[in-house]
Amino acid sequence: MALPKANRLKSRKDFQAVFREGIRRNGSYLTLRALKPLCSTKPSLSTTTQTTQATDSVHLASTRIGISISTKVSKRAVVRNRIKRQIASALYSLLPKLSPGWRLVFIVKPTTAESKCVSPQFLQELEQLLAQAEVFDGNS
Repeated sequence: MALPKANRLKSRKDFQAVFREGIRRNGSYLTLRALKPLCSTKPSLSTTTQTTQATDSVHLASTRIGISISTKVSKRAVVRNRIKRQIASALYSLLPKLSPGWRLVFIVKPTTAESKCVSPQFLQELEQLLAQAEVFDGNS
């Protein structure tokens, strides 16, 4: 299952911000880079500012996720895309548990393709990494 469009991290600028300012958590198959949501909104009297704040709050309402997998993992695009689909499927089941506003990037390690990792292992490791970074709603 693919991630909904509202939950995808797409732009290069967003990826760079997460890599530059985000926290890092490591696992055996994946590395998580997570950037906390910005909670500082300044009240103003201008209506244009209020509408932009409203769109920003809608924009921040969803946690956005990116998956980075290099050719070091596998030279074959088929293998890389299969791994990416498995991770996205595992993340899809975890979406309701995540706190809103986070920007997350999952980096796949080269050991993943060698070990023939499968979806339940991804799900378990994703839960561990998200719990370590305190991304779950209520930090459970």
